[in-house]
Amino acid sequence: MKRVLLTGLSGTGKSTVVAALVANGHRAVDLDSEAYSHWVDASAWAGAPGTPVEPDRDWVWREDRVRDLLAENRGEVLIVSGCAPNMTVFLSRFDRIVLLSAPVDVLVERLGSRTGDGYGTRPDQVKRVVGLVETVEPLLRRMAGHEIDTSRSLEDVVATVVEISRT
Repeated sequence: MKRVLLTGLSGTGKSTVVAALVANGHRAVDLDSEAYSHWVDASAWAGAPGTPVEPDRDWVWREDRVRDLLAENRGEVLIVSGCAPNMTVFLSRFDRIVLLSAPVDVLVERLGSRTGDGYGTRPDQVKRVVGLVETVEPLLRRMAGHEIDTSRSLEDVVATVVEISRT
């Protein structure tokens, strides 16, 4: 089974792309969900770039659940999305790593249009994401074999992800 990781900062469209992939019949999972991620004491990730999400806690992948998901062998492509300080544990398990990125103004606009109390709705969170463009995004870019600018149409982004997952 081929495994593809879509990673990127908040506002780059990871969840939106996964939802579109699922709607088009692809096997895709958003790891930035409670099923695959959870809050931990931030001291566990002291010194990691871009962390913590909040002063006393950080949002990380549930390693046991992600390990189980990646161990499944259904003979098809599995596309997962997410970005967490402990994702490096799993990088060798992916056949392709794709960075989803967008210009800062697009990220700010997308975060500003979010409703509810999801991450990125508060000004301090938006400021953090803008800072991560300089500190974390270059690290993600180095680990990725592909980069997609998600300021393009969703259809173009999804088509590019599908194409990359087939190579």
